[in-house]
Amino acid sequence: MGNVLIGADHRGYRLKSVIIETLRDNDVIVEDMGNHEYDREDDFVDFAIKVAEKVVSERTKGILICGGGIGMSIVANKVKGVRAGLCTSIKQARLARCDNDINLLCLSAELVSQEKNLKIVNKFLNTVFSSGENYIRRINKIKKYES
Repeated sequence: MGNVLIGADHRGYRLKSVIIETLRDNDVIVEDMGNHEYDREDDFVDFAIKVAEKVVSERTKGILICGGGIGMSIVANKVKGVRAGLCTSIKQARLARCDNDINLLCLSAELVSQEKNLKIVNKFLNTVFSSGENYIRRINKIKKYES
């Protein structure tokens, strides 16, 4: 599975701590990329860029958490090589990995329950890309556009 990078702003701070503890309890290596303390004045943008760039450079998976999940998704997808997806259901997480090979999961700390978010994370980390010809073709079109 490799290392998992995780970052959150103040609105996702508590959920991030729960996810880190849960993953580590299941022997997953997690790198917490901040925020490392609750700071009501922090900006999701800073954590999204930091995690997204490292996801690409280390060719690993990442998780970003903010209140609604949209802000993190927008910023992360600005980083070349990132395929970030906001997932609010377990099925969506499976399809995002299986069909779109997302490498960065974005979560909503305020619109999805903690229990459901933990299940979404599990599905994201344990679903492999299907490698279907049509999915590879589509991802290659994204990569070509990024170039």
